[in-house]
Amino acid sequence: MKKFFTLIISLFITVNFYSQSLEKLLLVRCDDLGMSHAVNMAAKEIIDSKLVFSGSIMFACPWYQEAVDMLKEHPEISVGIHLMLNSEWQNYRWSPAAGAGSVPSLVDKNGFFFGSRAALFENNPTVADVEKELRAQINRAMNSGLKISYMDYHMGTAVDKPEFRKIVEKLSAEFNLGISRYFGEIDVPSMYSVDIENKKDSLLQTVRNLQPGTISLLVCHIGKDTPELEAMIDLNTFGLKDMSKHRNAELNALLSDEFRNEIKINDVHLIDYRFLIENIGLKNMHSPVEIEDGIYK
Repeated sequence: MKKFFTLIISLFITVNFYSQSLEKLLLVRCDDLGMSHAVNMAAKEIIDSKLVFSGSIMFACPWYQEAVDMLKEHPEISVGIHLMLNSEWQNYRWSPAAGAGSVPSLVDKNGFFFGSRAALFENNPTVADVEKELRAQINRAMNSGLKISYMDYHMGTAVDKPEFRKIVEKLSAEFNLGISRYFGEIDVPSMYSVDIENKKDSLLQTVRNLQPGTISLLVCHIGKDTPELEAMIDLNTFGLKDMSKHRNAELNALLSDEFRNEIKINDVHLIDYRFLIENIGLKNMHSPVEIEDGIYK
């Protein structure tokens, strides 16, 4: 019962914050920084464009240090940890930050993360291994020299099970980090699966449809259409063909003059996770699955 009333108070504070905002709030979150050089170079273009966004780094990926070095030169960017328990690219696999031998239930016979959520869960990952690995990624991030603001979750795996979500929430409290979607953000249509030639129009329509009094979250997957990214093939059946072209099209849409113009004429205020932490506060976060049919879960 105490948890229920605490949640109600936090919801009141959050709703009150929304109601005081006369602007339409949009948070652009660019995922997968550190995954590859091509993704990092796309993020550099977004940074150089002065677009307000939050960037999530995959701290168990081979190219994470390049992303760290790049973002050290831009402390104005709100940086997060893209918590990882999967490695989904054929011929380009990565292993746990904690070391494959330390978290045996999370890796395949070669010591790599599993390519899909289903394959991971078929291996019966233990709560202890999940916590050890997520903690290793967070420690790597916190020791990187960057100011880390928040966490989110690659492919949703780290919050796919209630016992995993509890680990993420526990680590959030321990390390004083926000959690994406815990500030009442409402997901708006992403460009991910939209046809390559229609991504910009989709983005512009999303901006036109934004409503005041809400925080809209746009999750983006950017990249440069280079041979490096072109060679990466998703092991999941839902993976996109021509992935590098899809990511490049998302980048171009975000960099377009038309996007900037729609932001302006629709009175949209671009925010990041630092803004939400400062204005709502970590203590007022609430899980998006805490209330179901009026019952605290």
